[in-house]
Amino acid sequence: REGNPCRSKSRNGSRNGSTATTRREILRDDGHDASPKPGNFDHSVKPPRPPPLSPSRPSIDQSGVPRNLPGSRATKVSGRAWTPRAHGAARGGEDQSEFTETDADNDGNDFITDVVVLSSPRPQASPGGEGASTRGLGSGSGDPETSATADAQAPSPLSRSASLDPTQRDREKVFTASLSPKRPSAETIRSGVSGEGLLANSPGGAPGADAKSASRVLAYVGLETPGSHVGRLAEKALRGVDDPSLGLAPSTTGSAEASDPRAAGDPNHSPGVDQTNGVTSATARALSDSFQETISTQPEISFSRKSSLGALAEQPVTYEYGRVLAPDDELTSECEEVCLMLEHCMALRDEYLFVSETEIDPNKGTPCVTGKIEITPNELLPKKGKHAFEMIAGVMHVYEETDDENEFSKGDSDGTASASSTKTKKLVFAPPATATQFFHDMHAVLRVHSYGPSKSFCHKRLNLTEQKFSLHVMLNADREFHEQKTAPHRDFYNVRKVDTHVHHSACMNQKHLLRFIKHKLKSEWHEQVIYRDGKFLNLREVFESINLSGYDLNVDTLDMRSDAKVFHRFDRFNLKYNPCGQSRLREVFIKQDNLIRGRFLAEITKEVIHDLDANKYQMAEYRISVYGRRLAEWDTLSSWVLNNRVFSKNVVWLIQIPRLYNVYKSQGTMGNFQQMLDNIFQPLFEVTNDPASHPALHHFLQLVVGFDMVDDESKPERRPSKHMRTPEEWDVSHNPAFSYYAYYVYANLFTLNKLREAKGLNVITFRPHAGEAGDLDHLACAFLLTKNIAHGINLRKSPVLQYLFYLAEIGLNMSPLSNNSLFLDYHRNPFPVFFARGLRVALSTDDPLQIHMTKEPLVEEYSVAAQVWKMSAADLCEVARNSVLNSDFPHRDKQHWVGKDYWEPGPVGNDIKKTNVPNVRVQFRHDVLEAEKALIRAGVKQATAKGRVLHVS
Repeated sequence: REGNPCRSKSRNGSRNGSTATTRREILRDDGHDASPKPGNFDHSVKPPRPPPLSPSRPSIDQSGVPRNLPGSRATKVSGRAWTPRAHGAARGGEDQSEFTETDADNDGNDFITDVVVLSSPRPQASPGGEGASTRGLGSGSGDPETSATADAQAPSPLSRSASLDPTQRDREKVFTASLSPKRPSAETIRSGVSGEGLLANSPGGAPGADAKSASRVLAYVGLETPGSHVGRLAEKALRGVDDPSLGLAPSTTGSAEASDPRAAGDPNHSPGVDQTNGVTSATARALSDSFQETISTQPEISFSRKSSLGALAEQPVTYEYGRVLAPDDELTSECEEVCLMLEHCMALRDEYLFVSETEIDPNKGTPCVTGKIEITPNELLPKKGKHAFEMIAGVMHVYEETDDENEFSKGDSDGTASASSTKTKKLVFAPPATATQFFHDMHAVLRVHSYGPSKSFCHKRLNLTEQKFSLHVMLNADREFHEQKTAPHRDFYNVRKVDTHVHHSACMNQKHLLRFIKHKLKSEWHEQVIYRDGKFLNLREVFESINLSGYDLNVDTLDMRSDAKVFHRFDRFNLKYNPCGQSRLREVFIKQDNLIRGRFLAEITKEVIHDLDANKYQMAEYRISVYGRRLAEWDTLSSWVLNNRVFSKNVVWLIQIPRLYNVYKSQGTMGNFQQMLDNIFQPLFEVTNDPASHPALHHFLQLVVGFDMVDDESKPERRPSKHMRTPEEWDVSHNPAFSYYAYYVYANLFTLNKLREAKGLNVITFRPHAGEAGDLDHLACAFLLTKNIAHGINLRKSPVLQYLFYLAEIGLNMSPLSNNSLFLDYHRNPFPVFFARGLRVALSTDDPLQIHMTKEPLVEEYSVAAQVWKMSAADLCEVARNSVLNSDFPHRDKQHWVGKDYWEPGPVGNDIKKTNVPNVRVQFRHDVLEAEKALIRAGVKQATAKGRVLHVS
């Protein structure tokens, strides 16, 4: 068909092989074929206009533009239709607007949503001149005095660039949508001199605009470099795209790349205005609920990664994705007050939270150890330090001792002089606040949580982030899937997944434990394992005492599976740890402090660890108990780990403290709460200052990454007041509240970590169970003190605390199958809602022995979630990535599993070749979070400009 004139040319922008490029016959009005024949071509006959495309579901191609929406449909706004006007239809060469208004009636069947597919903005440095003005969300008037007053305020803790100098903070460009009575013409936009001028002329419409035209809303933002992704797409939106779904005219000029002075190497080009034709780029926005986009320039030096002299700092890469953007609501005085409250809560968290050296600079600090530990002889251990410590009001204070020599005095009988010296103590490490101050601040957070306008504001923002995710999935699911396919070797099964919440005593499944018990009963029946009834019993005698034999044993006989009887019965759930309902079997097989020194538990633990090592891509953070009943508990636990060589590169350890003071008090083993704190923390300070005092504990602590608190949260408790008894005075029989436990564990850990950092040792984070049941003050306490928590399902009851957890990026290690057994049915679990809203959620197993049925309980957890909640491969990989970020594995491991800059926000901190998480998804999460933070900053700035100050009583 070469040279066949019957073949119509495809329109500019249409794809090869589409209906626009196929041969069509031209029929005259009388029905005769008027198609030109070969050799008899009539140049007066024009090719036909292609028919409308298929009205099937819109799809997004690689360019990010919808392709198969019906061309005959038009966006209907306020009873009037916007129809595309082709470039060739311009009369007299006039500059026509991209949209022309028609009075054509529409029966409503052709209504479609006006969706503009935009690229994610690339961070650019704003020009430093007077024209480089920016406008924040809800900034109100452009009064320079007001702006100066607002800019003079201290940087918000929500700001990612709060630590930067003012000149760097001024680079932040906040893109804000504005209401416009009608879309500006191309001439109007091209004649503009700055994005501020466009925005200033938009709100309210032109003078004399009627109410009907004012109801038609199209939003847009201005000032972006034409050479960037946003600039190129803005030029395409303004000049027109040959696509009927967008209703835009075809392009009238060359490509943006050709007109970009930067591409030609012009060093004098200003990054906001095209100097070749004076065109100011603008991006179109479509209609949705409130949304704001913030673009912040990254500092040139991030942590210790420095660029060489004379070299430009590496610019972060941004990724294009489809989105629906809309104008922002005006911030009312009520919203301003809520923003002040939320910023105050975030500032309180910054005051309390312990931040390690590694979190400030990943190349500093000492990480924990994974794998085999080299045992150092006692004589080679570090010498005793010059620190002293003292427990004051339940919190350990660390002092530095120095020797002060006094004047010589006569002291020896032979007449020689001797120097007398005294030791002085200087306080070097202490917690940031007393218990009274902490309870005062916690009550302030609870007042914000219970304030009505705060609930309304946070509920709206959370619902909006959830809907944004739904729209993102609809617009970008195919793009994310194709991006995953480009990652070699990676899929869900071979990305790293960390079980961030699993109790060591229940790390195996029931079938595994059953096989182990039968094997030991057959091969080591003569081993003396327990002292009961005044005599030592071997393993066979133990089973004979409960009228069981190896043949009788099966999974049902063990009776360790959580069933319907344990729902809301935590006491029954704890009894499920007893095989066959017998506490003596639990002591023999699931305890490490027994007559055989925990040998059986060590053997079955190493079998489970062997399975993890063979899998390679699954890791675990095992939680093992220290009860605080005796000072020797730490030495016993350390010796068990080291003597049995329970090491693995796939396993680290957390210490869980059961909140059982009332039990110890009733048994008479403890007089007050201070004794429990002494038993837990005194050995830790001793071994940190003098490793030779507890050599086994010194080595074991290198494997420990965190502290946990466990018990039944549903028990009623008395909320602590501002003036509580000190631990020494707490000699009553009832148990202290959750927040009372949490503060004293946190405060002692804070001081201990400061001391360990000074000694060059690894630090221990605070990661308790919180929000599984009980009062909401557990979550308010956890917000102030913790890095991340286990469970957190009660956040569904408090939109304010949920929003604060989202802004602070506090990890939630959730276990939906465990919750289904104890407190919340699976279909009511908030995990999918939390995930859609952007909270950093991860899946964990909690208790595989009671809950799971397969050899890989973590994969079982993911599998059930994927089936019930219809999670995609990108969703599962994102949850797996969150589990690595929530974990406390060493820095070098996270670099290998997530990316070399995993701590960086956005796609810079993600390597799809390691995580299989599309960079489009990571970019979207980062953009939405930054938009929410920018909204709070804008509210605080607007309130501060009006002289409003938050008073906390």
